[in-house]
Amino acid sequence: MKKSPAERISSSRPEVVVRPLTSLSDFEGCVFIQRKVWGHPDLDITPVHQFRIAVHTGAIILGAFVDGKIAGYVYSFPADFGKVRGQHSHHLAVLPEIQGLGLGKTLKWAQREEALKRKIELLTWTYDPMQARNANLNIHVLGVVGNRYLRDFYGETPALVLDAGVPSDRLLVEWWIKSPRVKGRTKAAPAPFDFGRIPKALERAAGGTGPEAGPGRPVLDLEAARVLIEVPKKIRDLPKGTGIIGAWQTAARDTFESYFAHGYRLEDFISGDRSFYVLRYAPSSRHLRQG
Repeated sequence: MKKSPAERISSSRPEVVVRPLTSLSDFEGCVFIQRKVWGHPDLDITPVHQFRIAVHTGAIILGAFVDGKIAGYVYSFPADFGKVRGQHSHHLAVLPEIQGLGLGKTLKWAQREEALKRKIELLTWTYDPMQARNANLNIHVLGVVGNRYLRDFYGETPALVLDAGVPSDRLLVEWWIKSPRVKGRTKAAPAPFDFGRIPKALERAAGGTGPEAGPGRPVLDLEAARVLIEVPKKIRDLPKGTGIIGAWQTAARDTFESYFAHGYRLEDFISGDRSFYVLRYAPSSRHLRQG
């Protein structure tokens, strides 16, 4: 029986090849993946000609191939950070049937290697703070930092919001690819936090255990070295049209913005039966400064 792409990746890693994308057919693969992963309408698709000129002017676009067929890609373009040489990473996409097997992580580490070859120090990107799986990859596995919360950053693009009427809020994160923090994660992700004694700035409502559990009231006046912000383990499993997704986002937004304003920043992410951001008090840390 012929193996699925997921089975081939998990059983035979040498079948996965990551390489730069340079040809028109390569970029057509990126368009195909956008449609499969995000369901974007044509108006919101990054087109072949944009990838073509982006590579010509310094973008990094790497594709992951399984049995010679593109299964995912990562795309970043040059960005102006003043004296810091960097790029903004705009896309990381892996076909749905491949997700969960580490291909996204493979693409990000390959992106780092390519960036280092180009003397780049910093990669930034945005992501939806309510997506626990992405948060775990970004913070716990890759070692990004950040303290910037962007309200309704992409507007009312249907494919970029969690539910009708819910703003497209994002976290802007920084990946300092030469830092000790990130270098350490090239070997292994850190041991999980023992979060039993860390106070919770936000957690689900008391007594809430099922998929429809809503957020409790944010606690915005904690004074501790670290605080926790809970988010649903799988936000897309929550029922749409009920207001619960928007309630979680509003509570998280208020909590992030308050603690970021008081000198906290992203430190880690706890993924398990429940999902928590770990924020650390670091008032001397500023945007575009290594910590």
